[in-house]
Amino acid sequence: MRILIWHVHGSWTTSFVQGPHTYLVPVTPDRGPDGLGRARTWDWPDSVVEVPPERLRDADVDLVVLQRPHELALVDQWLGRRPPLVYVEHNAPHGDVPDTRHPVADLPGVTLVHVTHFNRLMWDNGRAATEVVEHGIIDPGHRWTGELPHGAVVVNDPVRRGRTTGTDLLPVFADVVPLDVFGMRTDQLDVPGTTTHDLPQHALHAELARRRVYVHPVRWTSLGLSLLEAMFLGMPVVALATTEVTEAVPDGAGVVSNRLDVLTDAVRDFVADPLHARLIGEAARAAALARYGLTRFLNDWERLLKEVTR
Repeated sequence: MRILIWHVHGSWTTSFVQGPHTYLVPVTPDRGPDGLGRARTWDWPDSVVEVPPERLRDADVDLVVLQRPHELALVDQWLGRRPPLVYVEHNAPHGDVPDTRHPVADLPGVTLVHVTHFNRLMWDNGRAATEVVEHGIIDPGHRWTGELPHGAVVVNDPVRRGRTTGTDLLPVFADVVPLDVFGMRTDQLDVPGTTTHDLPQHALHAELARRRVYVHPVRWTSLGLSLLEAMFLGMPVVALATTEVTEAVPDGAGVVSNRLDVLTDAVRDFVADPLHARLIGEAARAAALARYGLTRFLNDWERLLKEVTR
């Protein structure tokens, strides 16, 4: 198939475009939000083809993957027609939860796909045909060394996103262990005991794996891919028991709780005991491979795409 998809979420798209199709990615001269084109920091296959909007009207498009509400208007404007439509919802609902109505809840002919079962449960999906395709990760390999007795956090825009991503909790963990915070615009942070890093994806995995433990202080987002990537790397994880985390981190793969004393004790214990950290990290990797492997992800999407276009 020839699938039109916007470059919105680089990590998720990197997994999605590993499938057997041709992926048409809009590109504009300014490479703005509606025309980023191919990824610069992820390794995408040659089957991902940049297409200027003015060429889409004459292009063969078998299916469109929407990810933002305004993209449907772009489909009407740029294609002048509506091929089969799938809307991927990456986020947990904001606003009047649990009564937040999804933007496509009343839109006929669109299949709404959530990336977690929690998201499907919490959004008001209305009459939309709804599916769940859980995340799939390209395995970065078991790279954990834990040589640095530090905690690691990955978050983009921590100052702007604040309590949503648990930015206010960073001082709590930084009082226990040195804390390395990775992500875009982390340099805006001013938290004693933390060091910030903004690294490309290939360097991020290597540096994460040098830290003893991964800390996930997120209160309310969808299931963070950084948490799953840390598990794939073989890192022990300490996370808030919110959204989909309790499903993603089974017993023995890390410590999941909403009690700050339990979480800080766990971080302290992992840093103090490298052998314990290694064993729990191995269990985390095994759990992530079993549930969030790339093959399962692509097979689920292949089944769904065939159903939608049949």
